[in-house]
Amino acid sequence: MSGTRHIINSMRGRLIVSCQPVPGGPFDTVASIVAYARVAEASRAAGLRIEGGANVAAVAQASPLPIIGLTKRDLDDSPVRITPLLCDVIDLCEAGATVIAVDATDRPRPVPVCELIAEIKRHGRLAMADISTESEARKAIAAGADIIGTTMSGYVGDAPTPKEPDLELVRVCAQLGAPVFAEGRYNSPELARAAIRAGADAVVVGSAITRPEHVTDWFRQAVETAARPTTPVLAFDIGGTKTLAALVHGNDVLERRVIPTPTDVGSDVWLATVADLAKGWDGRYKCAAAAVTGRVDGDLWSALNPGTLAIPEGFSLAKRFTAVLGTRVLAVNDAQAAAWGEYRFGAGRGRDMAFLTVSSGIGGGLVLGGRLLRGVRGMAGSLGQIPLCGPGGSVRLETLASGFGIANAARCHGHDGDARAVFAAASAGETWAQDILRDAATRLAAAIAGLQAVVDPECIVIGGGVGLAEGFIALLREALATYPEAVVPDLAAAELGADAGIIGVADMVAS
Repeated sequence: MSGTRHIINSMRGRLIVSCQPVPGGPFDTVASIVAYARVAEASRAAGLRIEGGANVAAVAQASPLPIIGLTKRDLDDSPVRITPLLCDVIDLCEAGATVIAVDATDRPRPVPVCELIAEIKRHGRLAMADISTESEARKAIAAGADIIGTTMSGYVGDAPTPKEPDLELVRVCAQLGAPVFAEGRYNSPELARAAIRAGADAVVVGSAITRPEHVTDWFRQAVETAARPTTPVLAFDIGGTKTLAALVHGNDVLERRVIPTPTDVGSDVWLATVADLAKGWDGRYKCAAAAVTGRVDGDLWSALNPGTLAIPEGFSLAKRFTAVLGTRVLAVNDAQAAAWGEYRFGAGRGRDMAFLTVSSGIGGGLVLGGRLLRGVRGMAGSLGQIPLCGPGGSVRLETLASGFGIANAARCHGHDGDARAVFAAASAGETWAQDILRDAATRLAAAIAGLQAVVDPECIVIGGGVGLAEGFIALLREALATYPEAVVPDLAAAELGADAGIIGVADMVAS
């Protein structure tokens, strides 16, 4: 038992390299696999995943690293390919594998999973169950599996294999009590890091390291796609006061048109009015997208603050717009779209980041591991909706620290005007205005410190009319200086301004 714990602990929090070349390719030789293993060891990988008894035996002689061994077979009567037979288990054990990986998916198979695991244990080896669902993970653990691998997620059934790894499966399996090795489409350092943050005990990376044919093809496609002329995207930004339509190409806004947002949201007249903004642009775009105030939960668009925009209940903006425009339309919360824009082209370029827009309200978005998080209810990153305890009961953060909150605080002090007037008064030395802005920054800083503690992004990008107003980020930094260093983020000013949402949502639908 202690030896088992030692082997798993030696790989915990570390990289495992899958040395499995493309079958039939130039590197599909025992010598090449041994060379890959030696490179992985020299680069301080913690383990190896090797296919086939002969390859396992050769690598075991060449490297002291723990070997996850497996055998792949194409069977006539079963879709299971990874170590499907008892004789495969025996061969791998005799070849020197430390861990034996078996396909533990719920599919027709020649040998039950429990019998394969029992045979592995009989030979004193560790059993790794390659699964595709939480249910399969639970069954494998009950059968005695020592390690759960998310290897099979995306490869079971008839649906197309997704491009991104299944981080959610990692998260749920991490709660089951057995070590979890994330595997399957972790083809960048950012995604490998995201797996560890999602709860993985180790990450298995294969194609990005040992299949140069695949890596070459990724770069070829990226280069050829970038060199190919692309069509602009029709992008809308629908807010509480104004609606913008634009033709967007990459991070360039080629043309734009703005109108006050019509009040009869969701009506046929409202749809026609917004769609009319694109008149004359027919043939210049192939797809469309909308960055919108409020919550986008699947197909449904709803209000986070009905006072900002009264959205009818059960309204599917994307479907209605698709019917009117005659082209596919993607709808995303405007702050989340802006987060993606700043990640792709702005101040958070290529980094794990949170985005906060502080203007009339407070919105936000999260980009982690190269993915925009939208959440199960479309609320990911919505910092302004955090409830705070006040003298009159619960109140949202944006009620106190947004542009509306700043203006309301000014009225309570007997001064009319919007947030811009308060900033002007503060700049002129008015103590009451300086106190209001400092109070708003203090409340927001507390939430930002909490966000850093929970999400721990590399940076937090601040945007919006209030967020980018002169001196406000300095006030945030001043307030954050009172917190422990571990929860004080790297703050950066947004670079794309008011165009972040349309640039971000256009890039999302074009990708």
